[in-house]
Amino acid sequence: MDSPSDQTRVTQREPESAEQPKWVYAFGAGHADGSAALKNILGGKGAHLAEMSRLGLPVPPGFSISSDVCRAYYKAGRALPEELKPMVDEALKLVGETAGSRFGDPKDPLLVSVRSGSRASMPGMMDTVLNLGLNDETVEGIAARFGDRRFAYDSYRRFIQMYGDVVLGIDHHLFEEKLEHFKNMRGYELDTDLTDEEWLEIIRLYKELVDKELGEPFPQDLHDQLWGAIAAVFGSWQNARAIAYRRLHDIPDDWGTAVNIQAMVFGNRGDKSATGVAFTRNPSTGEKELYGEFLINAQGEDVVSGMRTPQSLTAQARRDSNDRRDSLEEAMPETFAELCAVCDKLESHFRDMQDIEFTVEEGTLWMLQTRNGKRTMPAALKIAADMASEGVISREEAVLSINAAQLDQLLHPTIDPDAPKEVIGRGLAASPGAASGELVFDADEAVHLRAQGHTVILARVETSPEDVQGMHAAAGIVTTRGGMTSHAAVVARGMGRPCVSGATRVQIDLEKETLSAGGVTLRKGDIVTLDGSTGEIIKGRVSTRQPEMSDSFATLMAWADEFRHLEIRANADSEFDAAQARDFGAEGIGLCRTEHMFFDENRISVMREMIIAEDVEGRREALAKLLPMQREDFIGLFEIMAGQPVTIRLLDPPLHEFLPHDEAHITEVAEAMGISRNRLARRVDALREFNPMLGHRGSRLLVSYPEIAEMQARAIFEAALIAGERLGAPVLPEIMVPLVTLKAELDIIRTYIDRAAAVVSEERGQTLDYTVGTMMELPRACLAAGDIGLSADFFSFGTNDLTQTTFGLSRDDAGRFLGEYSDKGIIHHDPFMTLDDGVRELMTIGLERGRAAHPGLKIGICGEHGGDPATIRFCEEIGVDYVSCSPYRVPIARLAAAQASLGSAFTLS
Repeated sequence: MDSPSDQTRVTQREPESAEQPKWVYAFGAGHADGSAALKNILGGKGAHLAEMSRLGLPVPPGFSISSDVCRAYYKAGRALPEELKPMVDEALKLVGETAGSRFGDPKDPLLVSVRSGSRASMPGMMDTVLNLGLNDETVEGIAARFGDRRFAYDSYRRFIQMYGDVVLGIDHHLFEEKLEHFKNMRGYELDTDLTDEEWLEIIRLYKELVDKELGEPFPQDLHDQLWGAIAAVFGSWQNARAIAYRRLHDIPDDWGTAVNIQAMVFGNRGDKSATGVAFTRNPSTGEKELYGEFLINAQGEDVVSGMRTPQSLTAQARRDSNDRRDSLEEAMPETFAELCAVCDKLESHFRDMQDIEFTVEEGTLWMLQTRNGKRTMPAALKIAADMASEGVISREEAVLSINAAQLDQLLHPTIDPDAPKEVIGRGLAASPGAASGELVFDADEAVHLRAQGHTVILARVETSPEDVQGMHAAAGIVTTRGGMTSHAAVVARGMGRPCVSGATRVQIDLEKETLSAGGVTLRKGDIVTLDGSTGEIIKGRVSTRQPEMSDSFATLMAWADEFRHLEIRANADSEFDAAQARDFGAEGIGLCRTEHMFFDENRISVMREMIIAEDVEGRREALAKLLPMQREDFIGLFEIMAGQPVTIRLLDPPLHEFLPHDEAHITEVAEAMGISRNRLARRVDALREFNPMLGHRGSRLLVSYPEIAEMQARAIFEAALIAGERLGAPVLPEIMVPLVTLKAELDIIRTYIDRAAAVVSEERGQTLDYTVGTMMELPRACLAAGDIGLSADFFSFGTNDLTQTTFGLSRDDAGRFLGEYSDKGIIHHDPFMTLDDGVRELMTIGLERGRAAHPGLKIGICGEHGGDPATIRFCEEIGVDYVSCSPYRVPIARLAAAQASLGSAFTLS
């Protein structure tokens, strides 16, 4: 373990330039060196503290150390630059003058908080130190200033515990055990039962613990304390939970964090003091109402930690929750009115719903933080639509304010109101949605089981930032402690996970791994259902239903459609998928994978019959049985899409995928087909491939078996004419040839397609309109796009396979090591989620060369990247015509395309 002296190591180096860079920005008393515009270097907290100071709001004085110092700290091997010290000393002196006290003055000491502040909100992921500036001397000065020794000693013991944990690396539970043991020995239940002398004894025990754990005493030098805390907060940028959070939320490692040092104000000064969290609108529903919680006689950490059950801000919320304790509105009406006025001013100024932290010290309101509040997606849509309707923001700003990637929160199932259910417990409805899964009690186990394909519900007494990966892996979260703004609630809402928090009548035994409520005890592995919209905990699995889209969703989507240029299609292989895609606003089908139609129980036997056939005539005979099935498939798709474009990909996978592989299955299938086992086994052996992804598939398969392309093309054309007659409008099918690398491949297969079109047109006496293109999914195809484009009517980039072949790796196997690559900084994004730069370059080459050879060539993408906002921005930039994604990602693509057209993207707050 590092000693305090190691933690505060300072480098001596020459200045980089004659002019010293500005690293420290003061704020308070109506003035500030910084502003919200400096968020990238001051972090969200520091920038907004500065902005609130400029607005004349009551902000305790302080200063921010810029994130440039964080980068310098790591560049120097976790050492603080020597030039920082005089800047901090001068800023600390100014804080003392503004606050009317002095750091280190035994008679009237200044106490400060030391907090992190990244430009992206990372709630609870980094470290904080409160009450810094206390030692054996200054604690008596605090006691004298406030006339309250018990308060002073309690603050000192809190500081020793927090500093010991954050800076010295001593587990905070060791301090808690000391306190609980001390109270139990005396029969006390509450901290307030302790006398002044007993608090002094607790302090002595805490210091004794530090000495025992570190082999050196708790630091009494206040400047050593300060530099230790600054280094620890910078160091927490690279702690495990912060790294995990950045991976989950795509926050770059090189951003770093600022450090904010601010004069302490005390919410634990008695019944006229309090601390709380407020949202200017309801973060769950979006309603325009003050929402939040507070605690009388408490520090800020007490509200968010879940250690005490908080109280409601408003009288209405108090009545709704049946809480007998006064709300802030009732207990401190003047302070409440002042808080409401501040909330209105901040929301108007920042033009977004605000998440505010405040403290009331003996009747005086102090603002400690404001930031754009995290919210559920339904709330985000309502807030954006309402604020645009109120004239606070424009429609364009409303569209840009939504995180497109999080729209999938709307698609989470909800409990079917008609389904039977056994409710065993209730808590706070902290994050909406419903989920069922296996009960687990450990975050790491949740991650492990999720990787194995299990759906899990994570149960904890309370969550901490260390649990963030387990929370992400879980389908839902339940805690027995905490309120609506606890760690579990805030993080779950941001992740879109259903969460039930503060279930005080539920007992969770982490050691025995049981959850007990309502006379029922559930064990690890038992199925449980959470309803995050009602706070219900339900035994067993409960049926769910898809949510209905809100008016706000429809409004925002309509605005998005006005602004976007890209056409949005869906990947759909069935009538169900096509109908779902239409419901979500798809403008066509960009990929219909016909092979998915052959695995139906009634069809695969015919498909196998075709594969086993000894000659072309035998294959044609089997394909003739498949023709009417395929025709009906395509009629259904054409009718559902009602004249919108439908791109149908001809058979792509190698034939061995349709055959049995193991001995028992081969015997079973041979008997069902009425052929000898040896004949089937020989055919299986003949078709078996060492690397099917790069084998006899796609255009290669169709060159070898042109009768397959002819049958599918005939089915498409017949379906198009039939559907056109039923719809009363022509249907224009788009036929896509997969895995083309050479122009000659496309030319040969197009000949078969054109021949089938001529036959169908002559038979039915009708003219056929259609286009033929190719799926661009190999690097050579992109490089040869100028040649291939001469024979193609359209390109559709198959980004899944293009990524696999560009990297030379399998998507199915890459998951085993891509996480390690991300952890080690080798890659910044999973290339199967967001397009890699190398793949982007190949696409750009393919597009430019294809259109140079064939002006007006239609170009789209049809891999799952089509639902990724970053990929959609890229497609907008290079001039792609459409993107196609899974039906459930169509709303994401619609919104992201609008944001790309507007020339901006959602920014983390």
